[in-house]
Amino acid sequence: METMIVERTIDAPIDAVFAWLTTTTNYTSSPLVLRCRLTRRGETAPYGVGAVRDHLWLIGWFRERITHYDPPYATDYVVERSLPPSRHELGRMTFTETDGGGTHVRWTTRAEIPVPLIGGFLTRRFARPIITRTFGNILAAADAALAGGAGEHRV
Repeated sequence: METMIVERTIDAPIDAVFAWLTTTTNYTSSPLVLRCRLTRRGETAPYGVGAVRDHLWLIGWFRERITHYDPPYATDYVVERSLPPSRHELGRMTFTETDGGGTHVRWTTRAEIPVPLIGGFLTRRFARPIITRTFGNILAAADAALAGGAGEHRV
């Protein structure tokens, strides 16, 4: 299992950043994301606990279910199904207010390509760079939409 973390500080209020990043239809602002849709609303909010969302990226299709929703501080999800198949233990975004009124976002995922003997290699060599680049592109799109793109980015 490979843990991937992408971080960015966005010069926008935490409520706005949380709302933008939990509304996954915004992810199509990334060139690697082709389509995102909410297929089932959450219990207390559209993208809240129990929500199901489908994502089509250049690398595959993912059905995700929201497992934790604590606006505006955190949201967790798990990939229930994907093509090509993947194993996924954790998807989490955390949001922390910065001293200057901005928001630091930390996006963590833990996943692997389930191929005997070479799955770890494939995950590190191919999946990790694509996933972290896509997460970075989505965070950059949020930054551009909310703050004009001047945020600080780390992988």
